[in-house]
Amino acid sequence: MERGRGRMLPLLALHAASEFYRLERKPPVTAALLAANTLIYLRPRFLHSVLPSIDQVWFNPHLILRHRDLKRFFLSAFYHLGDSHLVYNMISLLWKGIQLETSMGSAEFASMVAALLTMSQGITLILAKSLLLFFDYEKAYFSEYAVGFSGVLFAMKVVLNSQSENYTYVHGLVVPERYAAWAELILIQMFVPGVSFLGHLGGILAGILYLRLKGGYSGSDPLTVLFKGLAGALSWPVKLMRKFFGSQQRRISGRGTVGRNRADTGRTPSDVWRCPECTFDNSGWLSVCEMCGTNRSGNGNVFSSRQSLHHSRDLSLEEVRRRRIDRFGR
Repeated sequence: MERGRGRMLPLLALHAASEFYRLERKPPVTAALLAANTLIYLRPRFLHSVLPSIDQVWFNPHLILRHRDLKRFFLSAFYHLGDSHLVYNMISLLWKGIQLETSMGSAEFASMVAALLTMSQGITLILAKSLLLFFDYEKAYFSEYAVGFSGVLFAMKVVLNSQSENYTYVHGLVVPERYAAWAELILIQMFVPGVSFLGHLGGILAGILYLRLKGGYSGSDPLTVLFKGLAGALSWPVKLMRKFFGSQQRRISGRGTVGRNRADTGRTPSDVWRCPECTFDNSGWLSVCEMCGTNRSGNGNVFSSRQSLHHSRDLSLEEVRRRRIDRFGR
């Protein structure tokens, strides 16, 4: 890792930890995307032999089409130029990903991200080639090199806000949420130098195309089915272990025994009765609650308990006391 790189990452880690901590259900796909982008940016030594350098993955339409370079087509979205570039994109991913994955489910969210990534990169490629063919504009096709996850984030923003009727702030301007991506596209292009206009525009168009395709297709798409199958296969061993160990312990509500079978205690459910007053579970040998003195029938109180004890199945008080000690001493 380069010296001085990653100084802003503690802020990202703190923000991500606070967001995940407050969630009852943690979104695994969002967490995996955050981790993947961050690890690729940090490039730890053990990944040096696996990860290509940024020079090998720049998104350049000319190089992608000339060499049919799928590595540039797909991997360029996961590379970032600096701390601020990564942190801004990952905070945006965290906010959008949590909302979308929570509402859609992890399998469908993963399918959506894969589709948006492919469509946004493909549309950007088509736009650059079209500018060259129809307007003889060569810069976007030959000279522009881009990396970053922002194209996918623009597409996610379109999907997230597609049904919203609310208003939101975009760099100080109040705009309808469903048009927030368009406003952000224009404002970023005006005030942030060096950003990829075609990459962001391709993301917005990919989001619109995804919504159109999704609206005209009933049922789960093939990618969602694939991701659900993979998730089910990966979670099967965990479910098996839970089922195996869960069957070893049987929970009984109230003050009963946990994890014992009838054969262990020598009792059946009819050997225990619950006091109607204090809900204490008493032995079937007794007709008076040991806790509050209420009769088994629900009448009487502590003052009649001694008399009832003497007459309960002709047992002496000493015998009842011995059996009670026997019961609780196990």
